[in-house]
Amino acid sequence: MYQSPFLQSIHNFMLAQHYSKRTISTYIIWIKAYIHFNAKRHPKDMGEPEVLRFLNHLAINRDVSPSTQNTALNALAFLYNKFLKLPLGNMAEFKRARRQAKLPVVLTRKEVKVLFANVEVKYQLPLALLYGSGLRRLECLRLRVGDIDMDYGQLRIWQGKGNKHRLTTLAPELFPRIKQQIEQVKYVLESDLHNTDYAGVWLPNALARKYKNANKQLVWHYLFPSGRLSVDPASGQVRRHHIDESALNKAIRRACLRAGIQKPVSAHTLRHSFATHLLESGADIRTVQQQLGHADVKTTEIYTHVLKQGAQGVKSPLSDLLQTD
Repeated sequence: MYQSPFLQSIHNFMLAQHYSKRTISTYIIWIKAYIHFNAKRHPKDMGEPEVLRFLNHLAINRDVSPSTQNTALNALAFLYNKFLKLPLGNMAEFKRARRQAKLPVVLTRKEVKVLFANVEVKYQLPLALLYGSGLRRLECLRLRVGDIDMDYGQLRIWQGKGNKHRLTTLAPELFPRIKQQIEQVKYVLESDLHNTDYAGVWLPNALARKYKNANKQLVWHYLFPSGRLSVDPASGQVRRHHIDESALNKAIRRACLRAGIQKPVSAHTLRHSFATHLLESGADIRTVQQQLGHADVKTTEIYTHVLKQGAQGVKSPLSDLLQTD
């Protein structure tokens, strides 16, 4: 997969440690960037000073966001601490990236309704779950049939951001559409099972070992399956993945264009709107924090700013002036 045997060995090591494919890809990108920044020297011949210079370069010359810099740091910490077994020393001296946090773009309830009216049928249910349950894009697409709990009106989210599990609300109005979608998944699965090359849906190694036949059972299959079979690059086996995440944002952009919505809207905008509308309806911030899966309530508090009238709730003097005319 990689021209560099060193990067390939990192990839294989991370696979054996059950890291997600996304994390493996991201970490290798940053490790490769670190090596190139240091004139292609081998990481075992470098250490804390080179790591500090690289992180400072990202903040000063590349002007990356704090989250991007933290991702690079995590990748290099993994490289030295876990892969090379050469722990880094005190990393407190690097310049942390500083960037003003963006206020979330939020749709009004009317805009959400218009957006839904203009999205293709295929993407109506995913969008309804993004908004109705406050899901992140990948959390939505990674839903499996067994994650739907219509008895208690909730979704089970496994290994969300920060590798955390949580429960979030599920609107009962979606039950009929979810049942239809599950029937569609069942139909696709029955077709796949007639294909002798089909190896079943991908499962984490621990689950695959514990439940030997689970990879061909309905409850483990994705709620939004891809339209075609594909080869799993890690195993070489034929599987059916979930629909591509980029397709979801493209569908949202097309719907916004048809609806005449001028705001910059993505899948995450619907999650922002879920949180803001919950608070607007009187939900307490701790409940919203739990629904969103935020580790710190300060992250959730950003949505309270959207609800204030004007900056910090201050009424403009221009309003009084114009009202007296």
